[in-house]
Amino acid sequence: MRVAVTGSGGRLGSALTALLRSRPGVSGVLAWDLPEHNLDDPASAGRLVSANRPDVVIHAAAWTDVDGCARDPRLAMRRNGLATGEMAHACASMGAALIVISTNEVFDGRRTDGIPYGPADATNPGNPYGAAKLAGELAAREAFGATDRDFAEAAAGNAVAGSRRPPALAIVRTAWLFGLPGADFPQKILAAAEKSRAAGQTLSLVSDEIGCPTYALDLARAIVDLIEAAKGPANRSLGGIHHIVNGGYASRAEWAREVLRVAGIDVPTQDVPLSTWPRPSTPPLWGVLRPTPLPLGPLRSWQSALAEYSTSLPKSVEADQ
Repeated sequence: MRVAVTGSGGRLGSALTALLRSRPGVSGVLAWDLPEHNLDDPASAGRLVSANRPDVVIHAAAWTDVDGCARDPRLAMRRNGLATGEMAHACASMGAALIVISTNEVFDGRRTDGIPYGPADATNPGNPYGAAKLAGELAAREAFGATDRDFAEAAAGNAVAGSRRPPALAIVRTAWLFGLPGADFPQKILAAAEKSRAAGQTLSLVSDEIGCPTYALDLARAIVDLIEAAKGPANRSLGGIHHIVNGGYASRAEWAREVLRVAGIDVPTQDVPLSTWPRPSTPPLWGVLRPTPLPLGPLRSWQSALAEYSTSLPKSVEADQ
């Protein structure tokens, strides 16, 4: 099995490529990133898929600067919508399976019933980033001819009598990804705590934006498990919409305080609303996803994942004694 990973130098892409290279069932890992894979080049996907003939493509490449997407919606659509459709058409034409990485921001986050969003819930993006990612999902479904019925059968685990096998297209939605490389939320909180302490100020934390912190390494493991389950004796369907996040959910403030706790840092904090800092993009206030079943069971809690991840981070603030 040859697996290609787009955005292989990014947070999820680098975790995927490292993990895939350690799996005995993977005969080759194709790491696609700039300059050979360019989201701004409409022909890029077709050239790579045609030349390399992967069995599976994990499309992790994206423009994830949500504020940048809000400033330039056309470029956001190019990179996160059209480019995903181009990759999907290339894979479908060459018989390669495709996993599209998407986001909780395809939902507007306005629900107030406290129920996490499931795969069948109606999408309604509240910002250009989410709109472009949803356009990518829909373009991929069109390329593979994936209907709602196909995805429902895939989620059920068996096709109904007389139905065709669900298309080899998976849409993986996740949220609040953290991990190396790059400056993620935990690293930004440590830097902000250092700055607040130096200035003798209280650290302000957003309390009304709620989501699912997700460790990139755990997400990568879950995606690889999905691929292996589809290729293995169980012959599970890869197709469908998968919500993959670490267990539990938290506000930004709760997440930040846990970052400070595991780092052993004590700085004064205060809760503030998201509106305290006006920004170009509007994230979903309730961005919680309901995890879908995984071959090896649900992911661990976000707190457990954060505790492991924190051991790899340098302390930006000297821990209190």
